[in-house]
Amino acid sequence: MARILVVDDEIGIRELLSEILYDEGHTVELAENAAQARAARLRFRPDLVLLDIWMPDTDGVSLLKEWGSQGLLDMPVIMMSGHATVDTAVEATRIGAIDFLEKPITLQKLLKAISAGLTRTVVSPVAVAAARAPEHVPDHSQPLTTVPISTVAQPAAPVPGPGNSLLGGIALDQPLRNARDEFERIYFEYHLGRENHSMTRVSEKTGLERTHLYRKLKQLGIDASRKKHS
Repeated sequence: MARILVVDDEIGIRELLSEILYDEGHTVELAENAAQARAARLRFRPDLVLLDIWMPDTDGVSLLKEWGSQGLLDMPVIMMSGHATVDTAVEATRIGAIDFLEKPITLQKLLKAISAGLTRTVVSPVAVAAARAPEHVPDHSQPLTTVPISTVAQPAAPVPGPGNSLLGGIALDQPLRNARDEFERIYFEYHLGRENHSMTRVSEKTGLERTHLYRKLKQLGIDASRKKHS
């Protein structure tokens, strides 16, 4: 599953796409403008970005061009718009977008574009320019210090087992969707208890908008009311 950043100034579009992507097992981050998208791209390190073209502060094509010029276009970007012209779509793909989806977006086209995007290797314009630059000739007059790979300490991966706190008692011999629901139930119940069922604080901690948070809790069968737990 992948980390996907959705950038769109319409809350309805953001919530719809996040619901679909969550159901597909992806991790989703939402941004409503270019400023939030910049921060999310650095913090979240998305595997793919769904980027709306028409936004109030900085339009999607300008943001795409900015990422490309700064060497930050190292993930596939799929542009979205309900009003873009063919020229705009061509310009976006020329800059570095891998696809363009016209709103309203059908589920089949969305999932097909994402699946194709996640299998592609993206090379940023800056990386291309660097590859075309004259080859650097090393100075062999100075000794080189090398460290064998085998001597570099590697972080130990957690070993699955009954006592592993990362598993939280979740059975691994079940469908992924069921295991994910169990994890999300534990995750949201933890934050609800920690924040004394304050939906505002839980929304901030989990990074979900309140509307989506309520819908997610209802889907998981979690009673979010404060009275029952006070």
